[in-house]
Amino acid sequence: MGARPSSTTDLRHHGDRDARPGLVDLAVNVRPGAPPQWLIDRLAAVDLARYPDQAAATAAVAARHRRAQDEVLLTAGAAEAFVLIARALTFRHAVVVHPQFTEPEIALRAAGHDVDRLVLEPPFVLDPRTVPAVADLVLLGNPTNPTSVLHPAETIRALIRPGRLVVVDEAFADCVPGEPESMANDPGVLVVRSLTKTWGLAGLRVGYVLAAAPIIERLRAAQPHWPVSAPALEACVACTEAAGLAEAHEWAATLGPRRVQLAAALQALTGVDVVPHPRASFLLVRAERPEIWNPLRDKGFAVRRGDTFPGLGAHWMRVAVRDEATSTAFVHALQEVLR
Repeated sequence: MGARPSSTTDLRHHGDRDARPGLVDLAVNVRPGAPPQWLIDRLAAVDLARYPDQAAATAAVAARHRRAQDEVLLTAGAAEAFVLIARALTFRHAVVVHPQFTEPEIALRAAGHDVDRLVLEPPFVLDPRTVPAVADLVLLGNPTNPTSVLHPAETIRALIRPGRLVVVDEAFADCVPGEPESMANDPGVLVVRSLTKTWGLAGLRVGYVLAAAPIIERLRAAQPHWPVSAPALEACVACTEAAGLAEAHEWAATLGPRRVQLAAALQALTGVDVVPHPRASFLLVRAERPEIWNPLRDKGFAVRRGDTFPGLGAHWMRVAVRDEATSTAFVHALQEVLR
């Protein structure tokens, strides 16, 4: 278990701060070219003069994941979901598995919870036996940001026990065709999902929680009225319809070969290691040279610096998977920096 930090300042660093104007953005994991025009048109047609009605969106998300509607809570992005979990639920011993998206830990600490860190070593594969038996909250990502590691569903199920809430951040689950390791329709865990990455809706703030009905009711009681905007609700409907799901699956299928190609090109460079078996829309890369994001910026590329993730450091960076031409240009720039 790692030490507790005295401040959450570094935890608040996110990829949008690395992606400065004029740079090729490999720091933010939003799908390029999204949202598609058909989705923009759907959102533009929403009546903004009326108060939001969640009924259709809740029904659509429930149907998409084969859940009862009282097991669905719509939120203003995954970030709100983590805040609700921290404020509305009670824990004695919270454990966050790192390296991991840092907003959940920020939310827990802000709500007054003590947080212990289970920091994994490369290649960042979780052994459930390393989680303290006394933990009554365990939080992890799957696939994990920033490692791109996809934990098997049986590994996550092994964490479940009476008196413990297991929270799985599945913001990147739809990067994997068929989502074989998703826990979204498993009543034994709480799953947080987002439409941000695949659909390019970071500015809209739209996500949801899937959990047992009593937990959902406690989280809902902590929300204000009309917490999710009408356009965000329309996005929930549009992106969970058959056509939207088919488009997401097609993107995930296209992403796979591009990810393999980029990983192989990077691994071929001297002084570079890639975390194996990546399954998300990004790679976690270790370079022999520390803080390599600075000279890469001079070459015109923004990557996500790794030193603000617990368990990583100045030699690590997260790199988004893009089209072949962009990835090739990035590999050439990195090779030049490493010389």
